[in-house]
Amino acid sequence: MSTDYNYDDQAQFFPYFILTISALVAIPTTYSVLKPSKELADTATRIEPTAKVKYQDVIEGHRKVEKRKELKTKRIWTAVLAWSMIAYMFYLIMVTARTALKIWDPYDVLGVARSATEKQIKSHYRRLSLTYHPDKAQPDASKNTTIESINEQWVEMTKAFKALTDEEIRNNYLQYGHPDGKQSFSMGIALPKFIVSDGNGKYVLLIYGLLLGVLLPYFVGRWWYGQQKRTRDKVLVASAGHLFKEYDHEITEGGVINALSSGQEYQDMLEGSKADHGISKLEQRILAPGQFPATAAGLSLKDRKKLEELDEGARRKALALLWAYLGRIELDDKELVSEQYQVAPTARLLNQSFVSIALAYMNTAPLLAAYHASQHIIQAIPPGGSPLLQLPYFTPDVVRSIEGAESRTHLTVQGLLELSDAERRIRCVSSGALSKEQYNTSMAVASQLPLLKVESAFFKVVGERFITPSSLVQFVVKARFVPPGKKDLPPVDPKELEDPDPVEGDLDALHGRKKEDKEAEAGKPIQPPLAYAPYFAQDHAPQWHVFLADSKQGKIVVPPFSFSTFNKPLFDKMGEPSYAIQTLKMQFGAPPQVGRYTFTMNLVCDSYIGMDTRQEVTLVIDEASKAQDIVEEEDISEPEEDSIAGQVSALKGDHVPRKKKPAAATAEDSDDESGTDEEDDVSETDTDTDTDDE
Repeated sequence: MSTDYNYDDQAQFFPYFILTISALVAIPTTYSVLKPSKELADTATRIEPTAKVKYQDVIEGHRKVEKRKELKTKRIWTAVLAWSMIAYMFYLIMVTARTALKIWDPYDVLGVARSATEKQIKSHYRRLSLTYHPDKAQPDASKNTTIESINEQWVEMTKAFKALTDEEIRNNYLQYGHPDGKQSFSMGIALPKFIVSDGNGKYVLLIYGLLLGVLLPYFVGRWWYGQQKRTRDKVLVASAGHLFKEYDHEITEGGVINALSSGQEYQDMLEGSKADHGISKLEQRILAPGQFPATAAGLSLKDRKKLEELDEGARRKALALLWAYLGRIELDDKELVSEQYQVAPTARLLNQSFVSIALAYMNTAPLLAAYHASQHIIQAIPPGGSPLLQLPYFTPDVVRSIEGAESRTHLTVQGLLELSDAERRIRCVSSGALSKEQYNTSMAVASQLPLLKVESAFFKVVGERFITPSSLVQFVVKARFVPPGKKDLPPVDPKELEDPDPVEGDLDALHGRKKEDKEAEAGKPIQPPLAYAPYFAQDHAPQWHVFLADSKQGKIVVPPFSFSTFNKPLFDKMGEPSYAIQTLKMQFGAPPQVGRYTFTMNLVCDSYIGMDTRQEVTLVIDEASKAQDIVEEEDISEPEEDSIAGQVSALKGDHVPRKKKPAAATAEDSDDESGTDEEDDVSETDTDTDTDDE
């Protein structure tokens, strides 16, 4: 059977080609859009109730914009267009006549049953000839019949009749499926013929040149440039360079806020006339005397000087907007209000890059300043502001009424809740600072803030009793989430404060990798609720950072380990706090010298102010020989009576055990056998540490 290749000039196979290409685009794009999000901000619960704040509609609008960025709208539209093309191609395939694919059936052509006899077929054919023979049938424009179509129809009927009555033609049909015998196989190439027709070749070359020489390099270059112009922290490379120049080993939280305003993202956000719009009015509002000691927005004299030293432009306005956001300044201009809440998510993103720069220098003060700046940005509170401003309805005036006008220190959320209910009500309600409804809402929110209370912290080496120089040390923190102000806490089981060595073969535990429980393995990471931050125009999942520092030198000894999910539930089935002990681990190399090393453990949450933990811990490094002596003592056994050492011991009058008999010895013999008592192996090798809260 010969094969004939031809072009699909009737566009019968072209829909299949387009359908295949569309499917290659639609399927992976749809999967990327519909697959469950692994972003913690999309899976966490929320703290309720939520109190509305002024300009709530503006803040929610910016949250939706940030959400659309995460959803990758371009992919959604690409998937929709691809599936629309697939549906249209299916429609063309269904409605387009594909005669080349039809199976020729003589019974269907004549309109007779397959059980009809030859006599019945001849009789039926004679009746058809009276109507469809070219000498009998007449062209009819209304039925769209022409002489050519009449002749073609009668030829098909004649072939069908002969296939069912003529012996030779019938054999051809039965053997080859066609009355004319073996047919050539025709394969249509899925390209319309007009593409390769004479005179169209130059246009085809032009299209290929545009696709391969212009569009493809453009999109690849755009993708590559987009990947290269941002750092691992997803900020512009130019912004990272500006932040690097702003770094100072004595930088404060206000200095970090000033440094964040140098980000190139703000230059793009406030391009053109936006950089100058309302700048004088904005600065007048934030620098005016007001609710905070120095200025209305909480700028210190140093921060004010930095603002005034900046040249007019996008950076100066971005810095003014950041302070207006932190001070919760009310602006009359709608455009300024929109920009006021737009700058915060960008500032937090830039702050992540600043954290990376601070870690490169390993100085403690800049790192803590960056972490605290993150807390203030998320909570919309200026540096030095009261932690009570995190609660709904708490304003600077309310805080002054509760703390007292003469108070020089701020009250934390847990400090407020540790007061008796009567005392709190006197300060908050009886004084007229809050209404009863506002007080109840505030306390409901305060009792849900995730305060991580450290119960124990120690060093250990897996499988060893002592920590020797240059060994691989684990720093283990045992903590539990406690509602702020909670007093009658359930006691901690001492066994839960231990950290037994993993079983042999558990490589994840031996290497210090976090092993989630069954619920986490099932795709449900156990995490705290989203950060309660009504002014922050983005959903944020809180993180806890643990690092060790040398307080004398102001240097970071062990870089931060970050935790956003935990290995035990935070709440029980009734929704009450579980008080389960959470285990946080970080691994590092021990110092190469023997001695006692006192470090400062810092446990910092990036979302809440006043909930940090600072604690002294001591790492004891022993001589390697000490651990070796313990091993040798455990391995040494008493001499047996048959040995020389056993005979010498017997002459001295010492008790000498008999030689152990083989395992195949009889029960009677084994009863006379005496052996040495073996000490139980101790798998836990925790090192006692001094942990004094500061």
